[in-house]
Amino acid sequence: QEHMVESGGGSVQAGGSLRLSCAASGYTYSTYCMAWFRRPLGKDREGVATIDEDGMTIYEDSVKGRFTISQDNAKNTLYLQMDSLKPEDSALYHCAAGYREGAACHLRDWDYNYWGQGTQVTVSS
Repeated sequence: QEHMVESGGGSVQAGGSLRLSCAASGYTYSTYCMAWFRRPLGKDREGVATIDEDGMTIYEDSVKGRFTISQDNAKNTLYLQMDSLKPEDSALYHCAAGYREGAACHLRDWDYNYWGQGTQVTVSS
């Protein structure tokens, strides 16, 4: 059974950095998408970044150039390096995994079957 656990969240001042980790286990997809989503307080969940088994990445426009998604297949771990953080990046961040059916991954939450419980990121101005 798929199990995903996030870590690395916390509080940081604007301009600072955090690195989120997601330890994943149990899935056996040969073609897959793994992603980070976030839900700001009182707002809808939004996709942040996604990566497939070949390392192809897609980013939401507001995080391009500031966030980097990566994976360590040997450790079954997904990462999100977040630099130049802004107060509007504050949210509960979730990792997610799903089977890649098409040619590319997307930041659509319905494409993902497995979700972690989330880790809180708070950026103060």
